[in-house]
Parts: sequence; structure tokens; C-alpha cells
Amino acid sequence: MPLKIERFGRFHTDLGECPLWDGEKLWLMDCRKGLIVTLDSQGEASLQAEVPAPAGSFALRQGGGLVVALRDEVILIDPDGSRHVVGRLEVHHPNMRLNDGAAMPDGSFILGTMHTLREPGEAPLGGLYRLGTDHRFTRIGPALGVANGPLIHPASGLFTICDSTARRADSYEFLPDGTLGPAQLYADFTALNSPPDGCCLDDEGGFWTALVTGSAIVRLDPQGQVTQRIDVPVKHAAALCFGGPDLSEIYLTTISDSGRLKADGPLDGAVLKITGHGRRGVPMDWYQG
Repeated sequence: MPLKIERFGRFHTDLGECPLWDGEKLWLMDCRKGLIVTLDSQGEASLQAEVPAPAGSFALRQGGGLVVALRDEVILIDPDGSRHVVGRLEVHHPNMRLNDGAAMPDGSFILGTMHTLREPGEAPLGGLYRLGTDHRFTRIGPALGVANGPLIHPASGLFTICDSTARRADSYEFLPDGTLGPAQLYADFTALNSPPDGCCLDDEGGFWTALVTGSAIVRLDPQGQVTQRIDVPVKHAAALCFGGPDLSEIYLTTISDSGRLKADGPLDGAVLKITGHGRRGVPMDWYQG
């Protein structure tokens, strides 16, 4: 099957992030508008939740409902729509907020912060945080410039996450106390001339990420080397996931106006469906709290 890239539905985002395939439909968030929507098999959009903007990320709860990272709080949204705050940042700054997060295989939700507009040499505030299934919210690792794409890499079993500001992805071992050990470089994106953004995995252990200023998505092997690149017809690719009946489709969210990144092409802000790439995904993880 030849490679095919097409628009999926008509839903348009300012800052499209966090695509998730639940087995039947695609979930995603417009972080700048605070909208969480689903797209059915025909791409028709349905609003599932509206939260204060800017929002960082979300995951689906195994028993129904959502876990959502807001600017400086993490909330649970129950199936009946009720909301509960389960975590708060311990430090506040006008240029720092919660950013990308994802459910982990153990049922937790791990997320990181972003701290932009820093002075040269200024260390970022924030950190990497874990929301356990017992609703304990703890800081487990260091602050990154812009945290994106957290996951457990199947080849190493290590927690892996991108720092878009530093244009790198690092892996971490979980220590006995639940915190993260020293960073180990997984991949350097400097030569690709773009920061990495959202990430996902295929069923052969391939690590996929969106090149947010590179108009492409790439696949990396367990050694962090690029093995596949797909150029896409948008200026800012944001995040991606596998979906469809057999997880052979890639869904890509994009950016038209993040506040810092802007684009006005015909597909900027659209959701793209990519087929014919020769890969399959793995079933998603769920937050079990």
C-alpha cells in the first residue's frame, strides 16, 4: 500500500495535542482552547470536556472519565462530570506550567512541566511528576525546558521523555523510592533541525515523534537512530498515535497558533491520517486511578 496522508475530519485546533485511540475513536485536546474532543471513524467531532486553558495533557481512566493536567493542577473528571483536584505544583511562575503527560503501564499518570522565556543560563522550574493510582501526586524527576512524549521504552524498560528545548530525549531508571535516576541520553535531535514533540511506540519497539518545526514525523530504533521519516504537509506537527481497527493508521495533531508557533496553511491545525507506512501500534495504557 503506498503512503497516503489525508485530512481526518474537519475539526481544527490552535494547539492540537495528546491524540489517543481508545479502540473505537480518536481522542485529542486543543490545549490552547481547553477542549477535549473525540473523532469517530468518519472524523466527526464530539466535545467530551472543556477545561480552563491553557491545558497541558490528559489520559483516559480505566473506569471511565479523564485525568487532566491544567496549568498548575491535575484534576480527575468522573464519568458523571464531577471534578476533583488531585495534584498541584509546588511552585508558580508566569512562564511555567504543566505540559505533556501519559498513562504508564503500571496505571499511573506521569507528566512534566514547561518553562519558557528563560534567561540564558536560567534553570527551568518545575519537574517530572507522578500521579499514582492512590491519587498521590509526587515529584519524581528534574525540570525540563519543555517536557514532551513520556513513555516506557519496551526495549530498555526505561522511562523516556523528550526535552523539546534541549532537542533531546533521555531515559531514566526508576529508583527503589520511586524517583528517577540520572538521565541517560537516548536520542539527540540537533541534526534533524527541529525539537521533538509528542511521541508514541510501534509494535516492534520503534519510537515515533513529531518534529514540531521540521514538517515531519520520524521513527527511531532502540539505539536512538532514525530508521524512517515521513514528511507531512504542515508547518508544525505536534503529536501522534497509532489507531484504526488494526492499529495500522497514524493520527497526527498539528498546530495553527500555539501562541509561540503560528501557521496558516490549508492543513495547519488539522488532524491528519497517515496510512501505508508499514507499521502497527500497540494498545494504549490507561490511568487506573
